[in-house]
Amino acid sequence: MTIRVLIADDQMMVREGFSVLLNAMPDIEVVGEAVNGREAVERVRELAPDVVLMDIRMPELNGIEATREIVAGDTDTKVLVLTTFDLDEYVYQALRAGASGFLLKDASARQLADGVRVVASGEALLAPSVTKRLITEFSRLAQAPERPSAAARAAYGELTERETEVLVLIAQGLSNGEIAERLVVAESTIKTHVSRVLVKLGLRDRTQAAVFAYEARLVTPG
Repeated sequence: MTIRVLIADDQMMVREGFSVLLNAMPDIEVVGEAVNGREAVERVRELAPDVVLMDIRMPELNGIEATREIVAGDTDTKVLVLTTFDLDEYVYQALRAGASGFLLKDASARQLADGVRVVASGEALLAPSVTKRLITEFSRLAQAPERPSAAARAAYGELTERETEVLVLIAQGLSNGEIAERLVVAESTIKTHVSRVLVKLGLRDRTQAAVFAYEARLVTPG
């Protein structure tokens, strides 16, 4: 299947450059562009892309708010944040808003395409190790992270002991294979646990699970 991508960035050279790189891939098609966050939200409603490459700093509506609106809508579109710095404090806010991961703007064509494929497939970020580094760093940067809502806390209480253990290991950056090895079970079993955790907590992907675990203080930075 062809992965349909929308590029949202206020710099024309960035949009055009990414369009050329992605359209050169046999399994990826750029179906639209947006010059600001408000237009990105509107184009998602119109085009229903699989993935949005979202810049954070844009006029009218920034990438964080645009991500929040897209995720809150009735769509399966995933958001992949574009940033200039790998420890950009705004990336953490974007992850909390519902983004599935991030990419540096100087990523190679292969990294860009692989990142789009990973997010489109329902995974989070580019690697579990990135999850650990990012969430740890951004938890430090967040001056006053929000606590989980009452509904989220109630949902957390519905997790089994094993599901809670899997949630903690996700937040620590372990892949399904690594979690399976740690808990001495089949990887397919871990996939089932991860799916149940996401459903019970009402989360979209592993990134959101990791954010939840940190904000619920199941895991602490460092």
